[in-house]
Amino acid sequence: MGPEEKAAVIFNTTFVHPVKFYISGFSNIPHVKYFYVFLCFVYIITVLGNGFLISVIYLVKTLHTPKYMIVFNLALTDLCGSTALIPKLLDTFLFDRRYIFYEACISYMFFVLFFGSVQSWTLVTMSYDRFIAICFPLRYHSIVTKPAIAAMLFSVWVFVLSVIGCMVGLIDRLSFCSSLVVKSFYCDHGPIFRLACNDTSLNYIMGYVAFIVILCIPLVLIALTYVCISIELSRIASGEERLKAMKTCTCHLILVAVFFLPIVGTNIATVSSQIHPNARIINSTLTHTIPALLNPIIYSLKTEEVLNSIRKLCNINKISNKTSKNVNTLSLLY
Repeated sequence: MGPEEKAAVIFNTTFVHPVKFYISGFSNIPHVKYFYVFLCFVYIITVLGNGFLISVIYLVKTLHTPKYMIVFNLALTDLCGSTALIPKLLDTFLFDRRYIFYEACISYMFFVLFFGSVQSWTLVTMSYDRFIAICFPLRYHSIVTKPAIAAMLFSVWVFVLSVIGCMVGLIDRLSFCSSLVVKSFYCDHGPIFRLACNDTSLNYIMGYVAFIVILCIPLVLIALTYVCISIELSRIASGEERLKAMKTCTCHLILVAVFFLPIVGTNIATVSSQIHPNARIINSTLTHTIPALLNPIIYSLKTEEVLNSIRKLCNINKISNKTSKNVNTLSLLY
């Protein structure tokens, strides 16, 4: 009995919703379990890296600045996004539990897309911070304040929640009458709504709207900020000062490249040509997982403030350990 026959359906007065979907994943790839084991290591390092960065920002008071509020938000969304995707992905394919309940599938889709979208707009907020720092340095501390950044980040979460909530909510108006095999590695939006047997035009439109709002507009805004930054840098006479200003943007540019290039490339390849399902799944999997892995590494190794803060924490621990040893020695003497 095939996957389509196994999955029962629930009928109501308007729509036909399946009890379960079947996530197909890769097809005809030998030793594919090694790829999932690799993703397991990616997840462990992602959790450790982002957890460590969040802890450093929380513990070191000198990092309680608007800039590191944004970095904290990025690390948090990376952690949540990876946790939403990878454990369930490993459970699905490593333990061959490919059937997923309809409601669980919709929730799975929402959280993966939601945290990825928040990450996209967080990078826009970072570019705004760099834009003000370089183009309006004298007014930076009056414009980029903690309340202002908190309001921006809160607006990002609410805005993304409404867009993704609307897009995922529209899945509920679809009927699934034939195949219930999702040709992806998770409950992806496109592969699921294309299985529907009633009108999906609204889902197509919302999918394109989400693509523009979540990927295209952030990328355009980031590009515009760096055009303005480049113009401002060209006006700086001293080469040393120009290089110093450029260094403040290096981490952000790396994060933007790591996040946007793979996901935009995958979407363009999918739309413009017939990409093999296995190649699309590999590209999409790495697009969803690798940026979250690299972000804390980039910020820990490339940012002097974070490195100094880590050294401070290490020195404090050494001093506290020495103090406790001295106290123990004195207590033994007396």
